[in-house]
Amino acid sequence: MATIIPFKGIRPARHLVHLVASRSADGYTTKDLSEKIAGNPFTFLHVIHPDIDDKIKTKPGSDERLFKTKAKYEDFHKQGIFVQDIESCYYIYRQQKQGNVFTGIIGCSSIEDYKKGIIKIHEQTLSERKEKLMHYLEVCDFNAEPVLFSYPNSEAIDDLTNQITETHPEYDFSTTDKVRHTLWVIKDAEQVKKIYEEFRKTKSVYIADGHHRSASSALLAKARKAKNKKHTGNEAYNYYMGIFFPESQLMICDYNRVVKDLNGLSEDEFLKEISKNFAVEKKGETIYQPAHKHNLSMYLGKSWYSLIPRKGIVNDEEPVASLDAAILSEYILNPILGIFDLRVDKRISFVSGIKGMEELSNSVDTGNNKVAFALFPVQMHQLKHIADTGNVMPPKTTWIEPKMRSGLVIYSLEG
Repeated sequence: MATIIPFKGIRPARHLVHLVASRSADGYTTKDLSEKIAGNPFTFLHVIHPDIDDKIKTKPGSDERLFKTKAKYEDFHKQGIFVQDIESCYYIYRQQKQGNVFTGIIGCSSIEDYKKGIIKIHEQTLSERKEKLMHYLEVCDFNAEPVLFSYPNSEAIDDLTNQITETHPEYDFSTTDKVRHTLWVIKDAEQVKKIYEEFRKTKSVYIADGHHRSASSALLAKARKAKNKKHTGNEAYNYYMGIFFPESQLMICDYNRVVKDLNGLSEDEFLKEISKNFAVEKKGETIYQPAHKHNLSMYLGKSWYSLIPRKGIVNDEEPVASLDAAILSEYILNPILGIFDLRVDKRISFVSGIKGMEELSNSVDTGNNKVAFALFPVQMHQLKHIADTGNVMPPKTTWIEPKMRSGLVIYSLEG
C-alpha cells in the first residue's frame, strides 16, 4: 500500500509567489534567462543559476556551482522570500492551461515504496545522471520540483479534493504563458489523516515524469542511511516530494521526432524504402495528425503522409514493441535513417505534441530538418501495462502534462 506523507513545506511568501515560481531553466534561451534574472530579484532562477548574479562562471554540477545554489537558497530564507509551514501539510495544486484543468495533491513518497515496487516505473535511468542528481541533493538538501505521479481514480480522494478547492486558496495567480496556478494548504488534522489513509488503500502509484529524480533520491537515502548509525526510517531523506494526480487528470501527449537528413537518400528513395513495411498515403499540404494507434504521420517535402504498418509488422501482445515509438525506430529510424540511439544521436530531435503539428512542418520548411514524424499519444492503460510487467518504454515516448513550476513548494532534506 502506498505511503504518502504530509510535510512542512517551504513556500514563497504569498505576496511574492507570482514572482518566485519559475519554469524549468531548460525552457529559456541564455538571453531570456539573463533578462528574467536581471528583471526579477525574486525569481527562483536566481537559485538555479547563481552564476548570472555574480558573473563568476562555474561548471554545471560542480561543487562550486552547487554550494552557490545552496547559499542563494538560504539567502532567500533570510530575506523572507521563503517561509516554512509550522505543521506538516498536504497541498492541493491546480493548473488551468489551454482549456484543461489538472488538480493534484502534493505530498512525499516513501523510498521504501520505490524499492519495493509499489512505485511503478516505465523508463530506464542512466547511472551518470542519477549520480549527478544525487550529488545535487546531497549538497543542496532540498527538492524544489516534485516528481509527477498518477494513481487510480479514488472517489473518496476526489470528494475531499472538491471540498477543499471550494475554499479560499493560499495562492491564485496567472503567468505570462497564460497558465493559471492555484494552491490550497491542507493542515486540518482530520483532512490530513483522511488523505493519508486513502492513499494507504492505493495498491500502486505510477511515475509519470521524474524517473531520474526518484532514482537519485533512492541513492541519497541509501548513502545517508549507511552513514547514520541512529537511522530510524523517519529521517527526511527517507522521502521525496511528489505531486499525485488521479489518472483521469493527467494528459499524455504525443512526443514527436524531427530528423536532419535522409541518410543519403533522395525523397523518392526514402518513400520507396518506407513503403516496404508501411502503407503510405500522401495527404498533401493540409496537416495530417495520426488518427489512431499504429497510424504514423510524416511530413516530407512540403507534404503530409499517413503511414500504417503492413500486416504482420505489429504484435499487440508485445507491450513495448507494439508502441508506435518502437515501431518507428524498428522499421524507419534504425534501418533506413541509421539512427540507433535516440539519447545521443544529434541528427534527431524531439518535439512535444503540446506545441502543435505546425511546429513539425515549420522545422522542416525552414531547412533545419528534412523529415518529421508525429505519433499517436500513448494511452494510460499502455503506460500502466508496461510498468506492471516490469518493462520500459523507448526514450522520449511520452510528454505528460501538467508541468509544475519550480520553487512553488519545496521539501527540505535537512534534519
